[in-house]
Amino acid sequence: MAAGYTKQRAEDVKSLLEEMTRKYNTPDFIKNDPVSVPHRFHRKQDIEIAGFFSALFAWGRRETAINKANQLMNLMDVQPYEFICNANTKDFKRFESFCHRTFQGDDILFLIAALRKLYHRFPSMEDCLASLHSEDSIGQTISNFRKYLLESDHLKRSAKHLPDPARGSAAKRLNLFLRWMVRKDQCGVDFGIWDFPGAHQLKLPLDVHSGKTARMLGLLSRPQNDWKAVEEVSSALLEFDPHDPVKYDYALFGLGIFEKWGSFTQLIGQHHQNAVL
Repeated sequence: MAAGYTKQRAEDVKSLLEEMTRKYNTPDFIKNDPVSVPHRFHRKQDIEIAGFFSALFAWGRRETAINKANQLMNLMDVQPYEFICNANTKDFKRFESFCHRTFQGDDILFLIAALRKLYHRFPSMEDCLASLHSEDSIGQTISNFRKYLLESDHLKRSAKHLPDPARGSAAKRLNLFLRWMVRKDQCGVDFGIWDFPGAHQLKLPLDVHSGKTARMLGLLSRPQNDWKAVEEVSSALLEFDPHDPVKYDYALFGLGIFEKWGSFTQLIGQHHQNAVL
């Protein structure tokens, strides 16, 4: 926890985060979030693939990211696992004009080839990650997964779409993907279809919004949103919930995007007022 944190302040922050988590970790959250795309599916591998691409697309305007991820699923005939395993060269032509920000058709074809190789070797993406697990950290496991995907032929540009914690990246989008796949609760947003890694090993999908809120609450002192910051804030959240620290992603994201506040004192004061009411 941040230096100078009193027991009372820690209790206030935890209470606030719990309240905001309950507020935003609900089915109503799904429709306006990229997680809505994998929620179109029921098969484990389809959810993995839709979640993977949706998470990679999740930067910039949320509406655009959702639309583009849905467009990609439609280009895969709304059967992403079957398409990736069985599509032929003729089928691949439909991606020539695809574009989402810096993603282009060649990047999609590289990822399709990489995932085809993965599914020919492993029953699921979860099994692949488990085989690449590093005892050092989940960050190293993500880096190993990145290296595995990049064994497939790719343009130099395509590698930039796969963040690498070993090079300092916060890897927000892959941490978001892991949250979707791993977290198990009854709220209906995250899928909880993976047993690896454990929820306690997950790291916060740190971005500008959650980072700003975490710093205001004293959970993060590092000014950069990099992997060291991810480890710092995730360690702080582990003290609040050692079993499921990234559930607070909902709270930090919601406070950063939707709530109006000017200071820690104002935010905590409003929280206490609502609790009394």
